[in-house]
Amino acid sequence: MCTFGVEFIHFAMIEKLQGVVLRTIKYNDKNAIVRVYTDMHGVMAFLLPQGNGKVARQRRALFQPLSLVEIVADIRHGRDLYSIKEARCLQPLHSLHTDPVKNAVALFVTELLSAVIVEQERNPALFSFVAGSVVFLDRANDGIANFHICFLYNLGVFIGIEPDRDTYRPGCVFDMEGGVFSSCRPVHGHYVEGVEAEAVYRLSRITYANMHLFRFNRGQRNRLLQLTLDYYRLHNSALGELHSPAVLADLFS
Repeated sequence: MCTFGVEFIHFAMIEKLQGVVLRTIKYNDKNAIVRVYTDMHGVMAFLLPQGNGKVARQRRALFQPLSLVEIVADIRHGRDLYSIKEARCLQPLHSLHTDPVKNAVALFVTELLSAVIVEQERNPALFSFVAGSVVFLDRANDGIANFHICFLYNLGVFIGIEPDRDTYRPGCVFDMEGGVFSSCRPVHGHYVEGVEAEAVYRLSRITYANMHLFRFNRGQRNRLLQLTLDYYRLHNSALGELHSPAVLADLFS
């Protein structure tokens, strides 16, 4: 079992949380800050003691990006930074951090989640989707070339920006600002038409169970990824340019 302890603070409001690790950044010479998407309070920042000993190495391994953890923490509402009493592995990941392809996909997922999930409130459906996606990626043996596209599209369902596929008709254009299909081109320039509009509609049916059936060449896959990210940016101003898509474009050629 992966566990560690830190100093207990008296009169603490102790809670047990499940979480998906997003990223760790240096805070000072003695501590780092780890951002975790939790099941009870959304995104939270925890103080993480640093060091060079065995316990410190175990701690760093426990809080790798997308690790699934259980945290017992001092939750004092109104704070921006919380103290961890103890933490352990919630679900061991066997290949996600060691397989270079899965690791590249994981970096994309982490980068995306860090940008678009900033809420500090409970969202059980979203948490279940994110945690389940991590487990699926870790356990997958092959056929993950479309995982990042499948994750990106279906994440939109849980954050409220899913395109309205019921408005689709053959020959329609896809209005990216309105998130709807239309028989007429919108007055703004944020739309796609023809085979690209049809591809957006097809993408609305993608799941982890059937994503291997979606046959895309390198150009199509990269274009779909770019279109979907552009769509996200129209509906979520927090999403800037990501670095990881360029790596994925080279991997899944």
